[in-house]
Amino acid sequence: MEQSIYGSYLRSGEVTAYRRLRIPGATWFFTVNLSERRNNRLLTDNIDGLKGALRKVKTDHPFTIDAIVILPDHIHCIWTLPPDDSDYSNRWTLIKTGFSRALAHGEQVSVSRRKRGERGIWQRRFWEHLIRDDRDYERHVDYIHWNPVKHGWVRRVMDWEHSSFHRFVERGIYPSDWSTGLNETVEAGE
Repeated sequence: MEQSIYGSYLRSGEVTAYRRLRIPGATWFFTVNLSERRNNRLLTDNIDGLKGALRKVKTDHPFTIDAIVILPDHIHCIWTLPPDDSDYSNRWTLIKTGFSRALAHGEQVSVSRRKRGERGIWQRRFWEHLIRDDRDYERHVDYIHWNPVKHGWVRRVMDWEHSSFHRFVERGIYPSDWSTGLNETVEAGE
């Protein structure tokens, strides 16, 4: 297969229709979900383990987290990869694996996952979106920071602890009482 900006998944010698863009040094928006989202607070209940997995992967495979929010059952973030690197998929695999290994077993595991030796913690795939320009970046950063309010976890953005919003306030990018109705729809893979 020729090398291109698109990644492919190979299964039993066949290329599936699922492809991801591969652009070195690009900036990406991600949504990563737990397998069972309903009434699941696994990420915030185990926040230290998740932060540890993120730190380890950032150390071993550098990238910049531009913005992030960790909710009980999913994560939204924007990453910028190094100029010579496009492998965000491996980073997510390592983060998910590192977090999962730190947890006790006990989750529901489907037959197909069991056959592959997988846990039932994360959805297999994740949503990625290539950030196209400054306006696209701003909309996604706003979406990330507004997300805890959108899902009803807090009434004010500043009240959600697991968010880069506080870093943006410290830098003077947002006022501490910032909020938005997000008039524009952001496609976020939720």
